[in-house]
Amino acid sequence: MASRKVATVFGASGFIGRHVVKRLAAAGWVVRAAMRDTEAGAFLRPLGDVGQIVPLYAPLDNEAALRRAIEGATCVINLVGILAERRRGDFDRVQHQGAARIATLAAEAGVRALVHVSAIGADPKAASQYARSKGLGEAAVRAAFPAATILRPSIVFGPEDGFFNRFGAMAAQLPFLPVIEGETKFQPVYVGDVADAVMAAIDRPELAGATYELGGPEVRSFRDLLAYINAETGHHRALIGVPRWAAWLQASVLQRLPGRLLTTDQLLLLRRDNVVARNARTLADLGIVATPIDLVVPSYMRRYRHGGGRPTGGEA
Repeated sequence: MASRKVATVFGASGFIGRHVVKRLAAAGWVVRAAMRDTEAGAFLRPLGDVGQIVPLYAPLDNEAALRRAIEGATCVINLVGILAERRRGDFDRVQHQGAARIATLAAEAGVRALVHVSAIGADPKAASQYARSKGLGEAAVRAAFPAATILRPSIVFGPEDGFFNRFGAMAAQLPFLPVIEGETKFQPVYVGDVADAVMAAIDRPELAGATYELGGPEVRSFRDLLAYINAETGHHRALIGVPRWAAWLQASVLQRLPGRLLTTDQLLLLRRDNVVARNARTLADLGIVATPIDLVVPSYMRRYRHGGGRPTGGEA
C-alpha cells in the first residue's frame, strides 16, 4: 500500500490556514498542523478523517520541534504572520528569522515543495517594519530553498477576516468612520482563492521557484471600501478624514493598549497602495478565477446590521 502524502502547515489554525487544511484533507493529504498552541488548533481535526489532521507543538523559536514537524513531509506550507508586535523585534523574529528557519530545515529534510505566504508590499528596504520583515523573510527563503513558491496576497477577505469585520463592527458602534489615507488603493482577495493558490503551488511542480501576487478582480480605495461596508451594514455613518498627524498621535496611544487596534507601523503601510504589480504573475497564472467581493462579503456583513443575526454563506 502506497504511503500517504504528508503536508506540514505552519500557521494552520489561522484565518488562511483553516482553509488550506480543509483543502489538503479533501485531497487526501495527512496534515501536520504545526503551531504554538495545539489546543487552539483542535477545531481543525473534524476537517478531515480520524487521524488525518494532527496538531503539533512547533513554535518558530524551537528548532528541534520544527525539525520534527518537517522531517518526512512531502511539502511544507508557511502561513505564519503577525500584524502587530507584542514585543519589540517580533516582526523580525516571526516573519524573517522564523521563515528562514523553516526554509532551511525544509531544504535539509529534502522536502519536495515549499510554499511561503508573504504579502504584497514585502520589501527589505520598506519603511514599515512589517513590510521590511516580510521582504527579508522572502529573501531568506529564496536563499535557503530556491525552488520555493512565494505567494503575496493583498488584504484577504472571508467570513473570519480582520478587515471587513473590524470596520463592520466599527460601523455598528461608532457615530462615524475615521478615514486614514483614504486614497490608498487595495485589491482584496478571497481567502478561498488564496487557499486554492497554495494547492496549485504544491500540485504543479512547474510553478516552483516563482513569486505570485494575489489580488481580487477589483481595485478600490480605502475610502471606497469603508463606503461599501457602510452600505452593506445599513448604518451609513459619516466618513471623517483623519489628518496624518492626528492618526499618528492616536496610533501612538492605541499600540500600547491590549488588542493594538492601530499602530504607527500600520500607518506607514497605509501610505502605499496594496495592489498587484503590473508585470507580476497572478491568480490567473495559477488557473484561478478571482472571486469578487460582492459574492462573499455581504453574507457576513449582515451580522452588523440593526438586529444582527448570523451571517450566511461560507468558504468555497
